[in-house]
Amino acid sequence: MVMLKKIGRLFTIKTRLEAWLVIYAIALGAVERGRHYLDIYPGWGGWLLALACTGVVFLAGGKLLDSVRPAQPAFAAAPYRTPVRRHIVTGRNRPTRLPSRRGSESRTSRRTD
Repeated sequence: MVMLKKIGRLFTIKTRLEAWLVIYAIALGAVERGRHYLDIYPGWGGWLLALACTGVVFLAGGKLLDSVRPAQPAFAAAPYRTPVRRHIVTGRNRPTRLPSRRGSESRTSRRTD
């Protein structure tokens, strides 16, 4: 039983590099299988099966990359502090409403000298 555990650890994907290598191998096999489908089923049927073969690589690759933890950063950066938002005290609970401007003219054009 101990020997089976040791052999089983050889087939465990531990790093992201190993995951990318496995994804590459899956992609090579999928493209080869897609070429066979194009030979066997000429026309739209072969193209759809070849497309399905290559689409599986995206699904399997996403699962593989999600299952492997990302590498820890070499150094821990200082935590980012968000700026403190200060409220202007106006004596009311709600902010005051801006006065509406009637018409399309600006304030300077309304001046009469």
